Amino acid sequence: MIHPLNNYKKDKRMNVDLIIQNIMNPPVLFFLLGMLAVFLKSELTIPQPLPKLFSLFLLISIGLHGGYELSKSGINMDVIKGLFLAILMATIVPIYSFFILRIKVDVYNAVAVAATFGSISAVTFITGVTYLQTIGVDYGGYMVAAMTLMESPAIIIGLVLAAIFARQDKEGEEKQKTDWGEILREAFLNPSVYLLMGALLIGIMTGEKGWHAMEPLFGDLFKGILAFFLLDMGLVAAKRIGDLKKLGFFLIGYAIVMPIANAALAMTLAYFFGLSKGDAFLLALLSASASYIAVPAAMRLSVPEANPSIYLPLSLAVTFPFNISLGIPLYYFLVSQLWG
Repeated sequence: MIHPLNNYKKDKRMNVDLIIQNIMNPPVLFFLLGMLAVFLKSELTIPQPLPKLFSLFLLISIGLHGGYELSKSGINMDVIKGLFLAILMATIVPIYSFFILRIKVDVYNAVAVAATFGSISAVTFITGVTYLQTIGVDYGGYMVAAMTLMESPAIIIGLVLAAIFARQDKEGEEKQKTDWGEILREAFLNPSVYLLMGALLIGIMTGEKGWHAMEPLFGDLFKGILAFFLLDMGLVAAKRIGDLKKLGFFLIGYAIVMPIANAALAMTLAYFFGLSKGDAFLLALLSASASYIAVPAAMRLSVPEANPSIYLPLSLAVTFPFNISLGIPLYYFLVSQLWG
C-alpha cells in the first residue's frame, strides 16, 4: 500500500518541478531579465514603437492560429460549453470583485479595479499557450475566441456599476450622463479586441492553406517575438513597483489572492462541464489574469474619477509577474489534480 505521505511528497515535488520548468522557459526568463535590468539600474531600453509592433504581432499570430484550429474542429458542444463558461466568468468576476473591493475602496476605484481584474491579459494567455506546447498538452483553438469574448464584458459591467452606485460628490451637482454608444464602441472596438477577432475570422476563412502560408512569420517567429515583448514588459513592470507603496496590504493581497480564487472557480466549473485538461487550464489562466491595456484605457476615458496609479500597478506590477512566474505552474498543478 502506498503511504499518503509519499503521495504528498510526490505532488509537492511535481509542483516545484512545474514552477522551475515554467521559469526556465526562455520568454519568462527574458521577462525576469527586464525586471532585473531596472533593479540594477541598467540603461537597457526598447525603442517605443517596437513594443506596440510586438503586441500587434502576437495578437495577429494567436488569432490566426486559433482561427485555423477552430476551422479544423468546427462548432461542437465542447466549443459551446467553453465559450459559455468564458462569458460567464467574464460577467461574474467583475461583479463580485466590486463588492469585495468596496470594503476598503471608494466606488470609482472599486469599479476600475474590478473591471481590470474581470478582463484578461492576452500576453498571459499567450505565455500559457506556450507553456502547454512546451509540456505537450493539447488545447482547443476555440480558446482564442474565448479570450476575445472575455475582454469586453468587464468594461461594460464596470461602467454599469459606476452608473448605479456612484453618488454626487457635492449636493446639487448634476450627474454626468452615460454615453452608452461610446461605452459599447470602446468595449467591442478597442484595438486588441478588434485585431484578435479579425485575425480569428481570417484564420477560420482561410483554414489550413492560409495558416501554412503565414506560418513562417506568425508561427516560427512567435516565441522570439514573445521574448522581446516580455523583456519590455519586465522593464515596464519593474518601473511600476514603486507605486505599490501607496496601495496598502489589502489591495496588494487582493491582486494575488483574487486571481487564485478566480482560477479555482473557473477550473471547478470547467470540471463539471467536462472541458479538456488544456482548455480548463487556459480558462483558469484567463480568469486569473488582469488587463493592463484595454481596460485601463477604457477606465481612464470613461471613469476619470478612478486613480490609474491604483489599478494599473496592481495589474502590471503584481498580478502579471505573479501569473507569469508562479501562477501558470500553480494553476496547471491544480488542474492536474482534478483531471488526474
